Amino acid sequence: MSLLIRNCRLVSPGVDRAWCSLRTEGDRIVEMGEELTAREGDEILEAEGLIAMPGFIDIHSHGRSNADFCDATPEAFQTLGRDKLQDGVTGFLATTLTVSADTLRKVCQEAAAYAQNPHAGATMLGVHLEGPFLNVECAGAQNPDYLRMPDIGLVDELNAIAPVKKVSYSPELDGALEFTRELARRGIVASAAHSSADYECFEEVRAAGLTHITHFCNMITPLHHLCLGMVGGGLLAPEVFVEIICDGIHLLDQMIDLIVRIKGADRVMLITDSMSAAGCSDGDYSLGGLPVRVAGGCARLLTGQIAGSTLVYHKGFQRYVRASGLPLCEAVRATSLNQAESLGIPDRGRLQKGFFADIVLTNGKLEPQTTIVNGKIKWRKSTC
Repeated sequence: MSLLIRNCRLVSPGVDRAWCSLRTEGDRIVEMGEELTAREGDEILEAEGLIAMPGFIDIHSHGRSNADFCDATPEAFQTLGRDKLQDGVTGFLATTLTVSADTLRKVCQEAAAYAQNPHAGATMLGVHLEGPFLNVECAGAQNPDYLRMPDIGLVDELNAIAPVKKVSYSPELDGALEFTRELARRGIVASAAHSSADYECFEEVRAAGLTHITHFCNMITPLHHLCLGMVGGGLLAPEVFVEIICDGIHLLDQMIDLIVRIKGADRVMLITDSMSAAGCSDGDYSLGGLPVRVAGGCARLLTGQIAGSTLVYHKGFQRYVRASGLPLCEAVRATSLNQAESLGIPDRGRLQKGFFADIVLTNGKLEPQTTIVNGKIKWRKSTC
């Protein structure tokens, strides 16, 4: 099966070409050029000037559409995989919360099942464990009832069920240094999160193999002129990737600009950290067994702590482009290529011959109009 996309503005890291066409065969991009002739059997998609970009990859998302990965049901995974297509997302990590070990096992079982039969949804690229290896003092909206010390045995058990690509944990906990080394040995991304670690602790775990910081600036030690903290460490470490939530609640636009200026466009990754209320109206929800109230699009526990976000991916990208001032062909790195490279996922994140045909077509306002996964049109915006 082949798909010919004609007359799009093609934007990929380092590339911005007007009135371009591209052809896919099977799940790969096979040809790009200004004028491609239709072949017998081509499905033709007239882009009419829409922007074609690599499909977005959300490596930190808990829920959407009143579903959560920790519901651990086929229906939840199918809902999330399907509805993320509306946001331009073609690939995701199923992100867990601090829940019981039994629930984590069930989540991984459902993740493995979804990966084998993704139905009409985005591609499940692996599992992201956010918790349960977190500092109780920095737990935020994570359920304190299930917190535990770093345990590589549990990670191995879960990884045997479904591929664990990333673990977010507090590096100051007992055993965390060796835990970092063991994650690195297994090729699993070690990411600092929900942490009271000082700069010296951060440097220790960085040397041991830590390469990411989860929702940068949020629930980690801040920057002070006499105490760099983890924020300062993350800004100074050139190889460390940082996740940012561009919803106007977790970071000021000026902070987004500052992070990009210091880190560079190739070390920033856009995430949603979305909970089940994303894409829904204000009201009462649940996150990891804790009650959440959403008002004005802001999700908080009843005790006041921010409880993830209600952000949908393309809205965060719109804010990132405005705040950073980057040209689109540089800003787009933060939606897909940086995620793929940082996680060791090959052939994703570029519109390039031989890469997976994961493509989002947007209008000039960066609003998704069509989402293509593995060369198949999976979602189109209704014109009704």
